[in-house]
Amino acid sequence: MPAFRQVGEKQLPNPVLCMAWSPKRDLIALANTTGELLLHRLASFQRVWSLPPSEFTGKEITALAWRPDGKILAFHLGDTQQVVLCGVEKAEILHVFPMQNSVTCMHWMEVTEESSALSSFYNSEDESKLFLPKLPTLPKSYSTTSKIFSEEKSDEIMNLLGEVRLNVLVLGGDSGFVELFAYGMYKIATLTGVSGSCRSLSLSGDLKSLSVITEVRSTDNDPQICYLQLDTGLLSDCLPEVTRMSRKFTHISTLLQYLHLSLTCMCEAWEDILMQMDLRLTKFVQEKNTSTQVQDEFLELLLWGQSSPELQALLMNQLTVKGLKKLGQSIESSYSSIQKLVISHLQSGSEALLYHLSEVKGMSLWKQKFEPLGLDSAALEGAITAVGSFSLKANELLQVIDKSMKNFKAFFRWLYVAMLRMCEEHVPPELNKMTQKDIAFVADFLSEHFSENEELFDRKGKYFNVERVGQYLNDEDEDLVSPPNTKGNQWLRFLQESSQLKESPLLFPSFPQKSLHFVKRMMESVIEQCLQKPAEVIGRSVQQAVFLPLYTVPESSENTPRLFELPSLWNDKKAKMHVVVFCMPEVSPCKLFLLRRGTDPTRHIPHSVMSIDLGRPLEAEAEEGVFLRPHRVYSCTDARFYDDEMLTVVLQASEEEGRRRVLAQLPLSAALSSKEGEEFSWEPGLRLDQQSGSVPCQSLVLGNQWRELENMKAQFVAVNGIRKVACVLSGNLRHIRVFEMDVEDEDEEGGESQNASVDQEGLDSTMNSEGLEGGKEEAAEGAGNKMEEQLESEEALDIS
Repeated sequence: MPAFRQVGEKQLPNPVLCMAWSPKRDLIALANTTGELLLHRLASFQRVWSLPPSEFTGKEITALAWRPDGKILAFHLGDTQQVVLCGVEKAEILHVFPMQNSVTCMHWMEVTEESSALSSFYNSEDESKLFLPKLPTLPKSYSTTSKIFSEEKSDEIMNLLGEVRLNVLVLGGDSGFVELFAYGMYKIATLTGVSGSCRSLSLSGDLKSLSVITEVRSTDNDPQICYLQLDTGLLSDCLPEVTRMSRKFTHISTLLQYLHLSLTCMCEAWEDILMQMDLRLTKFVQEKNTSTQVQDEFLELLLWGQSSPELQALLMNQLTVKGLKKLGQSIESSYSSIQKLVISHLQSGSEALLYHLSEVKGMSLWKQKFEPLGLDSAALEGAITAVGSFSLKANELLQVIDKSMKNFKAFFRWLYVAMLRMCEEHVPPELNKMTQKDIAFVADFLSEHFSENEELFDRKGKYFNVERVGQYLNDEDEDLVSPPNTKGNQWLRFLQESSQLKESPLLFPSFPQKSLHFVKRMMESVIEQCLQKPAEVIGRSVQQAVFLPLYTVPESSENTPRLFELPSLWNDKKAKMHVVVFCMPEVSPCKLFLLRRGTDPTRHIPHSVMSIDLGRPLEAEAEEGVFLRPHRVYSCTDARFYDDEMLTVVLQASEEEGRRRVLAQLPLSAALSSKEGEEFSWEPGLRLDQQSGSVPCQSLVLGNQWRELENMKAQFVAVNGIRKVACVLSGNLRHIRVFEMDVEDEDEEGGESQNASVDQEGLDSTMNSEGLEGGKEEAAEGAGNKMEEQLESEEALDIS
């Protein structure tokens, strides 16, 4: 009996482009040609959730990777050039960042290297929690402007950090583009000088080197597949410092995202009010036939209690008493919401930003440790100043809100009383009294909102002036229409007269003529420059240590999805080696090749290039009364590392044998322990396929570690040795079978498997509570059964 069993099978309506198992749970993520991201669980291949394509994120998924803790999925969208981080439990988009180049492959790894400095950092409590209040949750009522984050909450944003242990998302693309992102968010390195387009990459667990498989094209020859090893020794040598710096900068990145969403909430809270004011008052200004200014119309009503027929028509027909009361309440509610957001969100976020930037500045002053990483204390000082300016502008907005609320309340109260009198209705005594201060507030409102400056009208295209609070939320580079009046401010006058304090670095500039949005963009730009410099410095330190041309690929193979193509990379963390598995069907169709390199580029690995003969991997033995033919010749269609010692392969028999497919486990120990023959010596200037005859070869017998895949044109496989699962995909990219591997050991390892399934049970309960049970979605797919049956019949015809 085979040592693994089938637990699920499905025909999918759309071809699959990417598939990857969760490193911690029995979940597999699939991306199809429509741009849909699907999550299925192992049992019966039930769907957990699907994330449909969006015009705001994109519709063309080109690469996919899991965070090592299995809680976040990263994927790249080729049509919008964005990388998206998606929460697994609720299918929520948590973070989006743009890319300059198209991403063709990605790899998310976790650092395994240990040191006393790292252990103390991992175990120490985040001191910011002791000094900073917890950031309040963002309101749910924003979805108009920022549709990408329509369901996002601040808790999810801040949880993007995950565990303290450093993990790195590595992205590779066309034209040799490679970038490294700590915790999947902060760019710690931008690499240049990589030849060709990246097809696969793997960063070693000790951060000493990065392995890259590239495709190098030339005008006169077929594409050439090459192996590169890049020396990332600076990351390894400065691992404690890189971890601390990355953790801080990732904190800063999440806080910038938090401030951005807070400001989005403020803008949307104001949009409806501004729209209502424009709709009513601007329409009145455009339709009135008199030559008098709107300000004069209201002043006449304020002073003499008389109004023009046009104003009276506006008040009685368009606004109405009931509508005016409702409008006043809406505006007051809007002011209160913006005020709360400034106090609880903008100020709290700014304080947290100042705290973390100050700590990073302290790191930068420890030049022996952090100067090699590119931390610049002067640039960080500029970032701290920019955050201070943003905090000052937020406080300025609070003062403006307080004054505008007084003016608005006085104006609407007076106008409400005036309209009651026009209707000859009873005026409550408490509203009938109006002090001189109230009249001044109304006059201030009229002078601010109905300016007589025609240049303002032309520039804004409106007869109604921009409201004082709204101008701070205006996302334009223009100066404030009504800047704060600083005449008589003794502190500002003292600063202007003091030559020592005027240019003091201890005082933050206030930018009185600029909006809050402008100061925020300036702050983001300055902080972005601080974030970019370490990436540039670390990127320049990375050098190419090894370049090995492997073989050429005929142009006809370009129809195969690139993400499924060999070579496949693996990092053996225990042995500290990079391992590459690949085939060369044009030269040796029945051989599987292994290339091994130490994670330390200077370390020599014996028997670094080996090959496995797949010609006769199945023994002639009886199984259930059926005798297997011993002379079948097989070739490999796909191979993936199950773990450090095992390779999972899909084998295909020769055309004479009906091209039957076999899923098998190849133990690497038997091939690598062979010492027969001389060690392979690579001839400089030649590709491996030009000297493949000299590569030591070992024949293997699989025993019972294989299973025939009947009625399926199996072509590709994805595996997870930790969870002991495999997923086989057909050549048409629609037919999927899921297998549990090593089922013989279930009873012996019951305790271990029970512990390993704790995370899975927690995820299942969360997903079920959210109404995302796979069984329900499977039932909802009943309408697609006919399509699946048609696909099955099509594949059966292909097989026959």
